[in-house]
Amino acid sequence: MPRGKKKSAGRAAKDRTHDYIDDGTHDESEDEDLPSDEAGRRKIKKNYEELLGIRIEKLRGRVLNREKINKSIDGLYFICFECKKICHNLDEGWMEEAATLNNYCGGCAKAKGIHSSAA
Repeated sequence: MPRGKKKSAGRAAKDRTHDYIDDGTHDESEDEDLPSDEAGRRKIKKNYEELLGIRIEKLRGRVLNREKINKSIDGLYFICFECKKICHNLDEGWMEEAATLNNYCGGCAKAKGIHSSAA
């Protein structure tokens, strides 16, 4: 049985990769003064906003993703129940209402008077 042609080894890797989430139109100048991890979180939050679009209203108060920053620190992306912004617990803070299990950013939790149940 005859073999098919081998692919040429000279193809650029760029031809094979696709960046579906980030289209590269984001202006990097506003993130220059931020630490790299904070700039990365801002970029991920912007991508979540673009991907979820109108579904943010339906998903408000829910956790989107958990990440391990290092052995002792966990990161958490969530949609604030009150202001409907995509937040990260290290940037905006995170508070979970004990009765309803809704998630709030630090500013909204303080304004609403929600306190941490961890004592």
